Amino acid sequence: MPRILVTEEITRSGLDLLREAGHDVDVQLGLSPVELLDAVNGANALIIRSATTVTRELLAAGMSLQVIGRAGVGLDNVDVDAATKRGVMVVNAPQSNIVSTAEQTLGLILALVRNIPQAGAALKAGRWERSAWTGTELQGKTLGIIGLGRVGSLVAERALAFGMHLVAHDPFVSDERARQLSVETMTLDDLGACSDIVTIHVTKTPETVGLIGEDFLSKSKPGIRIINVSRGTIVDEEALLSALESGIVGGAALDVFACEPMIESPLFDLPNVVVTPHLGASTHEAQLKAGVTIAEQVGLALAGDFVPFAVNVEAAEVAETIRPFLPLATQLGALFGALFGSVDKLPSRIELAFEGQIGGYDNRLVTLAAAKAMLDPLISQAVSFVNVTKLLTANNLEFTASSTTTSEDYVNRLVISGGGRRMAATLIGLAQRPRIVAVDSVGVEVPPSDNMLIIRNDDRPGMIGKVGAILGQSGINIDHMGVGRDQADHSALMLLDTRQPVPEATLVSLEQADGILSVDRLVLGEQ
Repeated sequence: MPRILVTEEITRSGLDLLREAGHDVDVQLGLSPVELLDAVNGANALIIRSATTVTRELLAAGMSLQVIGRAGVGLDNVDVDAATKRGVMVVNAPQSNIVSTAEQTLGLILALVRNIPQAGAALKAGRWERSAWTGTELQGKTLGIIGLGRVGSLVAERALAFGMHLVAHDPFVSDERARQLSVETMTLDDLGACSDIVTIHVTKTPETVGLIGEDFLSKSKPGIRIINVSRGTIVDEEALLSALESGIVGGAALDVFACEPMIESPLFDLPNVVVTPHLGASTHEAQLKAGVTIAEQVGLALAGDFVPFAVNVEAAEVAETIRPFLPLATQLGALFGALFGSVDKLPSRIELAFEGQIGGYDNRLVTLAAAKAMLDPLISQAVSFVNVTKLLTANNLEFTASSTTTSEDYVNRLVISGGGRRMAATLIGLAQRPRIVAVDSVGVEVPPSDNMLIIRNDDRPGMIGKVGAILGQSGINIDHMGVGRDQADHSALMLLDTRQPVPEATLVSLEQADGILSVDRLVLGEQ
């Protein structure tokens, strides 16, 4: 029973999902860093929120970890690079709080321009100060959106309802997408120069840290207001404080800070600053969605299935047309690896070709599956969808994919090749039964299995009987056999599916038999 360590509160619905799937859900809240190192030992999965920091040391202690689930969006507290190197999948819940964060953004904008917190505080203190807190309308004002992703797009849709003019800076969003949102794209400096209000919706990266700093603020429209519901480090707080005190910036509304929890700051003393304690995702709905989503993602990862929100897997979701070929590619990759027997003997360049209808789809995950299955039995380190690309590179292997919408003889076909060897497979019939349909240049039709023999022999009568007799004397049953002729050298090829592994002594007898040119034994898994 896989053990899932949960170190922070997530919704009971998410925990119940994992328990119903048969997992051992171990909830340990409030662990110290030292206690966490002990608790993670033996855990197959770790579910956290923002308070738990996943370091290299923690990953080293969690030798059994397969997946880390962050019940939220940001991954600032997870060393994703270290997890990737160890083959640990990192997943999050990127869509769980986008509505809550967008609504928090609009709430802060309204609170700032209408002085709602300040006026409310004055009234509660016994002062009726209507004239002191005269506000500004949003209609006709320009809203600059930095980051037009999931949250930024929702903010744009809602801001339109207020009659605002929308501009945005996001180098990863096309002009066409921006036009669909009624947004005009521009450079960051131009956005600052024309915006009455700027709202930030970008992730924390080396490029975005300090993005809103002295340079940006000095070039901005006088009296500009800054809204940050993204990450605290995106805004240089010292530069913002100086710009607020000098009047360059007319106001700021901040939900996030460079260091959290933040309970003291000179920004708090300014009357034109609205602050909240990182409430962007703090709604009942967002917490429910985050808990359920991360439970689903962790469950998929532990089952070995495709995980849509894995942040360190270089693949997209598999289309329904190509999904049945995922296990076939896994079998084909494993058989190809077994054909060579060790990582040192694998060819330096291997290609997986997608032929036919499947050639028109995104094949990245299927390619990773084939590469993982090929490499996993041949090296001591655990291979996963996360680290397979790095491990191929580390072993000086190039595993590429090619696609064509045409195919010989079959509607769809997968072909793996390299080092002068080649194997092809397809799915046959309405039941989509897997078949090996070619070995090297010889056509055959045999179901893939855990125990197979590839025998090259002289093309002359009696060879099938000779092979059958040798195997029969060793008590080896043949479940399936495919036979074909190699037109190039006039030899013949047999592909056999045996019920059990062929012993070494029997293999030697086959190799030494008259008319046998070569024998390859393909054994998958632990026998």
